Amino acid sequence: MIPLMIIPLDKPYPSILGAPVIDRVDSAIFSRRYFAHCMACGFCGDSCCQYGVDIDIENVGRIMDVADRLEPFAGSRRDQWFENGYEDDPYFPGGKVTRTQVKNGACVFLNRKGRGCLLHSFALQEGINPNDLKPLVSAIFPVTFDAGCLCPSDEILDNELICRDLGSCLYEGARADLGYYFGTEFVAVLDDLFPRYRLPSG
Repeated sequence: MIPLMIIPLDKPYPSILGAPVIDRVDSAIFSRRYFAHCMACGFCGDSCCQYGVDIDIENVGRIMDVADRLEPFAGSRRDQWFENGYEDDPYFPGGKVTRTQVKNGACVFLNRKGRGCLLHSFALQEGINPNDLKPLVSAIFPVTFDAGCLCPSDEILDNELICRDLGSCLYEGARADLGYYFGTEFVAVLDDLFPRYRLPSG
């Protein structure tokens, strides 16, 4: 059994948004597993979207910039999208964070007529990079960040994610989005760590 540990990196790696800045990695992202092919899943019912998601103030601004077009697509008003007020959090872009609202037991942006995130599908329809509209926490899920450490999301740690322990490791599933936000050098560092901490196959 490979022991889990917090691995210090050679230097801090800021995201393209300025925050978060990652300087440590929980080795569990290389060994814990989940069903990474989300849209091919036939058993979860999008349960990972039931709580809504943290979203930074700058991301809210980008969504509000397209609100006139997004409202009819999402089938909801912009005043129903986010919780009231922000909390200060230096680890999020812009230093402030709120959450998407929960509507009928799931994130307001969950596609009730199909699958997945309405922000993602809207962005594709509009020719926008989905990473410009989707919350960072959603994009890299079930990897997340905590005070500079890249680590498994709470749903993994609490064994709440229905698709846990199936398929790819957390890092493999989030690798492309981590590369988008933190750059190729950051991913190269994690690629080098990955073989040392992943579980043996079989």
